[in-house]
Amino acid sequence: MQIHRISLNRLVQVSHDFDAVVAIDVLRSFSTAAYAFAAGASEIHPVGTAGEADRLLDLLPDALTVGALPGGRPMPGFDLGNSPSRVQDLKLAGRPVILSTAAGVQALLRFRTAPRLFAASLVCAGATLRALRAAPLERVALITTGEWIDRDGDEDIACADYLAAGLQGEPIDREALALRVRNSDFGRRFVAGTDPALPLADLNLCMQVDRFDFAMPVTRGRYGLEIRPLLPQT
Repeated sequence: MQIHRISLNRLVQVSHDFDAVVAIDVLRSFSTAAYAFAAGASEIHPVGTAGEADRLLDLLPDALTVGALPGGRPMPGFDLGNSPSRVQDLKLAGRPVILSTAAGVQALLRFRTAPRLFAASLVCAGATLRALRAAPLERVALITTGEWIDRDGDEDIACADYLAAGLQGEPIDREALALRVRNSDFGRRFVAGTDPALPLADLNLCMQVDRFDFAMPVTRGRYGLEIRPLLPQT
């Protein structure tokens, strides 16, 4: 199996002939998405802009809108910012979510034509790995989204390391991976506690490796891209 590691923000042009693409956003898009599913959300609709979210909300008036600007500040006009700690205690049973973020969602849109596409973070990394192992794959792309001019993105690289190690049959040190999230450039901003948009509670939730047993495959639905939880086969 060929494993390709790609940083979204270094991407100029790349072949799309991968068997599977995993878009990784640990802090926080796809951690927030996982906690939304744990709170009962029926599906998540990733969209690129606030305007697209408004148009989709006309079609799905009961949807919860979750969005963040670059740097993590809440998107104006949305119900919530991109915050797992704000999402986890909600009662979302059967309710759709519209998600727009500057990193993870953009990766999904960039690779929307992939035969298999997953949204991933450390809280569901093991389930993502199982889903990848269940398919006959030759070329897998791991897309990290957290690297910016002022951020090393190591929280996402840690998740990519988990998936690559698992696909290659190598050992996985979950505790060390969790510490890398805390010690990443972006993680330290949550620890500092100086930005109300970056609460420490979010960081702690995003560090919980394999908290959930579902993967988050992305498919094309009636309204565009759609994420639904994939539980393990029994």
